[in-house]
Amino acid sequence: MNGPQPVAIAFFLGFVLLTFGITFWAARRTTSTHDFYAAGGSITAGQNGIALAGDYMSAASFLGIAGMVALKGFDGLLYAIGFLVGWPLVLFLIAEPLRNLGRFTFADVVAFRLKQTPVRVAAALGGLAVVTFYLIAQMVGAGNLIQLMFGLPYEWAVAVVGVVMLAYVIFGGMLATTWVQIVKAVLLLLGASLLALLVLAKFSFSPTALFGAAAARYGVEALAPGALAANPWDAVSLGIALMFGTGGLPHILMRFYTVPDAKAARLSVFYATGLIGYFYLVTFILGFGAAVLVGREAIAAVDKGGNMAAPLLAATVGGTPLLGFISAVAFATILAVVAGLTLSGAASLSHDLWVHVVRGGHAPEREQLRIARLATLGLGVVAIGLGIVFKGQNVAFMVGLAFAIAASANLSALVLAVFWRRFTTAGAVASIAVGTVSSLLLIYLSPTVQVDILHHAAAAFPLKNPALVSLPLAFLAGVVVSLLKPEPRAAEQFAALERRALLGP
Repeated sequence: MNGPQPVAIAFFLGFVLLTFGITFWAARRTTSTHDFYAAGGSITAGQNGIALAGDYMSAASFLGIAGMVALKGFDGLLYAIGFLVGWPLVLFLIAEPLRNLGRFTFADVVAFRLKQTPVRVAAALGGLAVVTFYLIAQMVGAGNLIQLMFGLPYEWAVAVVGVVMLAYVIFGGMLATTWVQIVKAVLLLLGASLLALLVLAKFSFSPTALFGAAAARYGVEALAPGALAANPWDAVSLGIALMFGTGGLPHILMRFYTVPDAKAARLSVFYATGLIGYFYLVTFILGFGAAVLVGREAIAAVDKGGNMAAPLLAATVGGTPLLGFISAVAFATILAVVAGLTLSGAASLSHDLWVHVVRGGHAPEREQLRIARLATLGLGVVAIGLGIVFKGQNVAFMVGLAFAIAASANLSALVLAVFWRRFTTAGAVASIAVGTVSSLLLIYLSPTVQVDILHHAAAAFPLKNPALVSLPLAFLAGVVVSLLKPEPRAAEQFAALERRALLGP
């Protein structure tokens, strides 16, 4: 595994050329902000379902969960199940109202009957906090992967990914991003399925035999909970973050504006849930397969976070050709998700802050498009810098933190705005601000930062994930402040919001 991998590089270059072709095609059709942010609403339910799955099956899913299971055993399943169970919430609670009430960002929905400026500023900052943490995870995975394939220094590897991603988003917008995600989802599902079949073939296609081999090598504790979350409250907090965070992820919520109507939005979530559920079952096979066939020591030697377990497994069971294909698929996974994240962050900066706050909702179309592309460029530079700073962290773990912020900062305000008549502007700002600040503060005070990164002896906050505390605080702040500072005009407009949420514009 030392030095550049020619076959992997060939697959990588093939994917980049294919996606640049998609970007060139999409760039000619991206002439307005509606095209740039929402692909003109032209994506079908099936296409959006595959793209949603592609957007969601990130480096955390493919590289992070496989590595987590390989190094920690059974507890890696916490992430696989947690990432999946949030989707019914999105299907039944969020997809239809979001599509009917908004235009480009979830802030459109929260601010529908409230004062625009304070709500959009708060929502944009909360959304950017989520995007930032999610970007860290993807860029760390990307740096490790390109370093493995090309033999480049980690820092240069992160920069390469950032530059390629910027080309997709700046020129092709949502249309290019959607089709890159569709191609990536198909490749990822095929690659993961092939790899799982090759692993199972070595155990007579018996998952039981695979798990038995893991227990024989690492002890029965490899199949029991406790290796990752020995503290039960850690497990509960992580589960809350993963379950409720899905409904607050800006790049996932933004995808509902790419379809023509609410029915297509619901259908796309249904398709995505099936694909994602199948994929997470496969990652469990990959994790235990890597633990048995590659070995925890070898995996940790390449990357202490375990993120290279799947590529190393591919090299073990299929040699260099399969390593090349799986590495290219993993790279496609990262690029597609980073593109979606960057686009949602750019929408917050340009659509919410520039257009509605700075320009009062009256910016010319060409100016909006220019600001969106400049915001994309700025976020790309930030992503590269953060990827370098957080080298060595497990990407699934980092995404778990992003989910905690998403649930606390975004979901609480979104649910209260759509379903509670007495919700007010002050309540929305309080909910988003308390959710964002408390989750970020508790992450800083947690063992994740204080012990793992800063190498202090102990942490002031005992839980690794803050959702158990920050999510209830966000809801409580929204409710209490709304009751203390009522807003009769917002309450009067709730009927109009309810009618549009159910029937559409």
